[in-house]
Amino acid sequence: MTEPLRSRPDLCPGAIQVHRAADGGLARVRVPGGHLGTGQWKALAGAATELGNGLLELTSRGNVQVRGLPAGAEAELGARLTEVGLLPSVSHERVRNILASPLSGRDGRGLVDVRPLVAELDRRLCGTPYLSELSGRFLFTLDDGRGDIVGLRGDAGVIPVTADQVLLPLAGVDHSLCTTLDAAVDGLLAVAAAFLDERAAQGSTAWRLTDLHDGPRRVLARLRHPALRWSEPGGEPFPLLTDHPIGVVPQAEGLAAVAVGAPLGRLTRAQADALAAASRGTLVITPWRGVIVPDVPGAEAPGVLATLSSHGLIVDPASPWLGVTACTGLPGCAKSLADVRADAASTLAGATLAGLPVHWVGCGRRCGAPGGEHVEVLATGDGYRVTAGAHTWSTVDPGDVIEKARRTA
Repeated sequence: MTEPLRSRPDLCPGAIQVHRAADGGLARVRVPGGHLGTGQWKALAGAATELGNGLLELTSRGNVQVRGLPAGAEAELGARLTEVGLLPSVSHERVRNILASPLSGRDGRGLVDVRPLVAELDRRLCGTPYLSELSGRFLFTLDDGRGDIVGLRGDAGVIPVTADQVLLPLAGVDHSLCTTLDAAVDGLLAVAAAFLDERAAQGSTAWRLTDLHDGPRRVLARLRHPALRWSEPGGEPFPLLTDHPIGVVPQAEGLAAVAVGAPLGRLTRAQADALAAASRGTLVITPWRGVIVPDVPGAEAPGVLATLSSHGLIVDPASPWLGVTACTGLPGCAKSLADVRADAASTLAGATLAGLPVHWVGCGRRCGAPGGEHVEVLATGDGYRVTAGAHTWSTVDPGDVIEKARRTA
């Protein structure tokens, strides 16, 4: 057997288990399916302002981060989150990583509405003591059939093939594991438990399915749930889609969703307040570091979009901000070798390379990298090393990154 890929337990931050960064504590609040009530959103924005650095950070898993927390502030943060229902289980708070198609049940594109599955999975996950041992990086994906989430390579996923039959991809790969829609959550929980069993058998501290030796095949061999069936393990990975909602998206019955992006995934208090004011009771955080305001009367949607644009949010599908992401960088992260956010913003190196996103990172840990293929801009201490497909080159001037990448592509 090969050596395990992870040699230490996962230290992924949560709302209670705060990571101590150079700029203070970092708390990550899990938001299953990305859905937040307006009151919950306001509570997060208030906590960021009153306890942290004033910014809300959106993650590639549809979660929210609060940075700059002084020592001990996590107790107050936890109390605030509990009060608005964002911390239903202290023991399981880091494992509630559930991505779902953000517009499911609203725009008519999916085969099924996965929102009830999100609620059921979250409830049963928190109610299963054994699954509190999952790492803070183990990911569930619930795709409603449109294909926007399955390509993000969750450890255990669901994607329907008919209105009542679903596939359960493992690590984003179709292994012909299937079941009924009614048993979908049973299947997801069975995969998670089998992962933990196999991890223990391998004496591993694996964070994710692919960290295990022969992980998907070994987990399949452990599944015993009567509602699950599969053929020979092995198959093709699901594609990663890069066409994400931005602007006004029509819904049924004369309603619309207004989808905006957050530059570099960060929201100021003024931007967060503008989104709260636009909300009709619910906001949806997307895995693409954006926010959707659903259920807006169609006639009002253009005005809502204009208002959010005036606050600096991304509303144009052609915006150079779309597709550019970055880790925290200096000065917030002591391990970073550059102020990658400032450099990324100065070049506006957007998703201009055959639709690939561009991610800037300050060190080899590559925090916040988007799922799937992308252009990586890695700080080296004396410039950047850029990797685009099979091509790699170095540059001292951040301004050269996108121009050289375009020529290479």
